[in-house]
Amino acid sequence: MRPTRRDYSLIGRDAQAAVESGLAAAEWYRCDIPRKRMKELMQRKDGPAIRDTALWLAGLLASGLAAGLLWGSWWCVPFFALYGILYGSASDSRWHECGHGTAFRTRWMNDVVYHIACFMIMREPTIWRWSHTRHHTDTIIVGRDPEIAAMRPPAILRLISNIFAIASTWAALKGLVLHATGRLSEEEETFVPEMERSKVYLVARIWLAILAATIALSLALQSWLPMMFVGVLPTMYGGWLTLYFGLTQHAGLAENVLDHRLNSRTVYMNPFFRFVYWNMNYHVEHHMFPMVPYHALPELHKAMLADTPTPYRSTIQAYREIIPALRRQMKDPEYFVRRMLPASARPYRPDLHGEVVMPDDPRARFAGQHH
Repeated sequence: MRPTRRDYSLIGRDAQAAVESGLAAAEWYRCDIPRKRMKELMQRKDGPAIRDTALWLAGLLASGLAAGLLWGSWWCVPFFALYGILYGSASDSRWHECGHGTAFRTRWMNDVVYHIACFMIMREPTIWRWSHTRHHTDTIIVGRDPEIAAMRPPAILRLISNIFAIASTWAALKGLVLHATGRLSEEEETFVPEMERSKVYLVARIWLAILAATIALSLALQSWLPMMFVGVLPTMYGGWLTLYFGLTQHAGLAENVLDHRLNSRTVYMNPFFRFVYWNMNYHVEHHMFPMVPYHALPELHKAMLADTPTPYRSTIQAYREIIPALRRQMKDPEYFVRRMLPASARPYRPDLHGEVVMPDDPRARFAGQHH
């Protein structure tokens, strides 16, 4: 018998099923970290984020200046490549961390960087703040999580198009136009509170005005240069690392489980990748304890290591698992990669249908098998 196709919409059959089965807004597994140690790890600081933000903005300024001065020759290409990564990919992690309010200790600093990064990656600040709240509440729960990037079966053409953020940018532009008229989509209405909606409409109108002004300036100068620096073009030509990093988070792993060890990946990365990604490669750790600042995630990783699956040594190793998994899911949507728990890990986890399996249950070792 052919399995029923999953309904990933937030207003469909599986959304109701998630509520009825107890998967929505449920209690998640957490590693046992001593209270004193967790308090230390959750300590917010301005210093690391000020340093990293200064380096980020300096990189944008230097690469952008070089690209502009060399405009018209092929020598501008490597500088635009770097500018694009800092604009269209590094903005993803800055949006993310500042949206959690943990990057800086000072609130206004989080807010300023958050709004700048949101524009760079074309993610409306209010929409995505509430969308991401739902993502953390119901991580990879079908019908509840609005940020599932790789569904089953995966939409391969859409994923490929997002190497240059084509599908995501087109969706963002359509959303801006809708919101500028004072409306939300039906799905957005399920997670954006009524009192926050006026902010959505105002920001959409401001962003459209900025985009229109940039296009007008390009037309007046008869040059693409302004559009290469501001707006959707750098979001698109620089956004490839956003997809490359993003798929390592959850793609190919279990859905509808209440244990981040089973639906998230921690992947070791080189220093440049970690700078661009702001340590979001420690993704199991981040999901389990989202209020720990990015600069403390390596230490949190060490504290959790005995209770979590073996990290991936590199993004290459992660993709050696992800690509075959997505290819198999095209034919067999029931397939997923089961993460292996070490012998030292606590085996407690909910099963795939939301039923709680306690540590002394014979089924508890199920999490340590490979599908």
